[in-house]
Amino acid sequence: MAFVIVEFLIPSFLNKKKNTVFTLLMILTLLLFYCICTVVHMYYLEVKFPSTYVRYIKRFEDPSLLGRFTSFAEFISKSLYLLYPTFLILVLKLYSEKQHLLRINEQKKSAELSALKNQLNPHFLFNTLNNLHALTLKKSDDTSKVIEKLSHILDYILYRCNDNYVTISNEIELINNYLSLEKIRYGDRVTINFTQNVNGDEKIAPLLLLTFVENAFKHGVAQEIDQAKIEIEITKENEQLAFTIKNSVPEFVVEKTTSTSIGLKNIKEQLELLYPKTHSLIINNSSNSFAAFLKLNLI
Repeated sequence: MAFVIVEFLIPSFLNKKKNTVFTLLMILTLLLFYCICTVVHMYYLEVKFPSTYVRYIKRFEDPSLLGRFTSFAEFISKSLYLLYPTFLILVLKLYSEKQHLLRINEQKKSAELSALKNQLNPHFLFNTLNNLHALTLKKSDDTSKVIEKLSHILDYILYRCNDNYVTISNEIELINNYLSLEKIRYGDRVTINFTQNVNGDEKIAPLLLLTFVENAFKHGVAQEIDQAKIEIEITKENEQLAFTIKNSVPEFVVEKTTSTSIGLKNIKEQLELLYPKTHSLIINNSSNSFAAFLKLNLI
C-alpha cells in the first residue's frame, strides 16, 4: 500500500492539486487493503494460529466477515497501522530529495562562480595588458617593473585564487601590485591613498575588492585630464570586513553609459552567491565622484 500511495497517488493527484480525487482514492485504497487484511486474518491466520487470535476476535461485536468489514473503529485502527510505513517512506523520500536538491544547488553555485571568475579574469587581464602595451610603445624604463608586477598578478590569478575564499593579506598584496602598475602608467595624474587595518588572516572571496579598484581607474582616471584622486580603505569591524573606495569622476567624459560595468555586475552576483544575506553594498555615483561601501561577514 505504501508503494501505491507514494509512487502513484501522491505524484499523480496530490502534487497536481487534485485534492478531492486524491482523498477519494486514498479512502478506497485504505478500504481495499483493510478488506484484504481482514480476509487474510479470518481465513488464514486465525485458522492456522487459533489460540493467538482469541483476544483479537473478541474485539468484534460481530466476528463474521461482514461484521468485520463494517467495523468503523477497526477500520481506523488498521488504517493507521497500514499508513505507518507510508509515513516512514515519505520522510525518507523527502530527505533524499532534499539532499539531492542541495547537491544540485552546490553544483549550480560552483558552476556560476566559475563562470563569473572566467568573465572577471580576462576582464582584468585585458585592462592590465593594455597598460603594458602603452608603456612599451613609449619605450618606458618602467616596462621591466610592469612585467615583474604583472607576473606576480598572473601567478596569483591563475594558481593561487582557485578556492572560493583566500586570505585578505593575499588580496591586499594583489591590490598593491595592481596599484604599482597604475602608478607607473599614470604618474602624477593620480593621487592614491590606500590604508588598511586588518591582520590578514581572515578570508574573503578572491578578486572581489580588485574589481572595485579596476573600476576606479577605468572610470575615474583614464579620461581625467587634470588630477584624479582615489581613496581606498580596508578595515575590520567586529567580525565584518569594511571596504571603502572613492574616486573622482572627470568633468568631461568622452563616453557615458548608464549600464553597470561588467566587473561591478559580476561582483554583485558573486556577493549574492558567496555572501547571501551576510553583506551590504552601497554605491553612490554622482557627477563628480564615485563611492562604494562594502561590508561582509569574514570567514
